[in-house]
Amino acid sequence: MYTIHDLYDLSHTQAADYLRGFTYPWEALKGIKDEILRIGATLDPAEYTEVTPQVWVHKTATVAPTAFLGAPCIIGAKTEVRHCAFVRGSALVGEGCVVGNSVELKNVILFDSVQTPHYNYVGDSILGYKSHMGAGSITSNVKSDKTLVTVRSAEEKIETGLKKMGAMLGDHVEVGCNSVLNPGTVIGRNSNVYPLSCVRGVVPENSIHKNNGTVVTKK
Repeated sequence: MYTIHDLYDLSHTQAADYLRGFTYPWEALKGIKDEILRIGATLDPAEYTEVTPQVWVHKTATVAPTAFLGAPCIIGAKTEVRHCAFVRGSALVGEGCVVGNSVELKNVILFDSVQTPHYNYVGDSILGYKSHMGAGSITSNVKSDKTLVTVRSAEEKIETGLKKMGAMLGDHVEVGCNSVLNPGTVIGRNSNVYPLSCVRGVVPENSIHKNNGTVVTKK
C-alpha cells in the first residue's frame, strides 16, 4: 500500500522516469537535486526561462515578486507561486500547482495540480497528483530524538535509513488545516485527514484519518 505504484499516477510528473527506478517513494529523496538538474538541462527555452542559474520557470507560471526561488528548482506551467513563498531549493513543482503565501518547500516533488496554499512547510516529501494541504498543515521531517526514520504500518516496520523524511501523499489526498504529518507518514490515494490531526505511520488508501487518531474506511 505504500509503493510508488500504489500511491502515484506517474503521468502527472516530470520525474516519472526517475521514480520508476525505485520501489518506495522515500528512496527517491536523496536524488531529487540531481534529477532537477538533469531535467532542467533538457527544458525547451521557448517554454521555460532560466530566471537565475538552475532555476527554471515556465513562461505561463506566475511568481510573486516577493517569492524566493532557490536553486535548483523547476516551476511548471500555469503554477502560481504567491507572496513570500520560500522555495529553499531542490523543488520540482508540477503544472497547475499553488505554492501559497509564506509556504516553504525543501527537497520535494510536487506532482501536477498540487495545492499548498497557506502557511505550509513541506520538506523531504513527495505530494501526489491533486493532493491538497489545508492551511497551516505541515510535514515534520526530522524525529525529535534525531534517530533514523521508519515507516510503520499495522503489519510491518520499514527502515528507511534516512534522518530526514517528511510525508508521502498519494494522489487526491486531502490534509485538513493545522495538521502535522510526522516523519515517515504515508497516506494512500483518495484519503482524507481531519483538521488538527497528528498523523503517524501509514494511512491506507480510501480512508479517513480522524483527529483522535482513528482511521476508518470511506463508504
